[in-house]
Amino acid sequence: MVKKYKPRTPGTRWASVSEGAELTRSYPEKSLTVALRKTGGRNNLGRLTSRGIGGGHKRRYRLVDFKYSNKGLVGEVLSVEYDPNRSANIALLQYPDDKKYYTIAPT
Repeated sequence: MVKKYKPRTPGTRWASVSEGAELTRSYPEKSLTVALRKTGGRNNLGRLTSRGIGGGHKRRYRLVDFKYSNKGLVGEVLSVEYDPNRSANIALLQYPDDKKYYTIAPT
């Protein structure tokens, strides 16, 4: 379900967001996530090179299978999840060999 905002300000005139009703799980698959390290705007010497970067919530990066490793196999969709690192939702697929993969779920 897509929520459309009323045009009360120029920024909300064409704004719309997903309400999240299609999401079926609130936590990620632990084996398919890695820590997303933040730099705080510092380079390899530790010097501040980009100001204003820092803070925010701790996030884990979901490993999405963009290469479609099991293209010929039929997999079962276990859940549709929110991904804080991209604008699209992701789907958790399980294949007959019990391996799990994330893929993009645009619809």
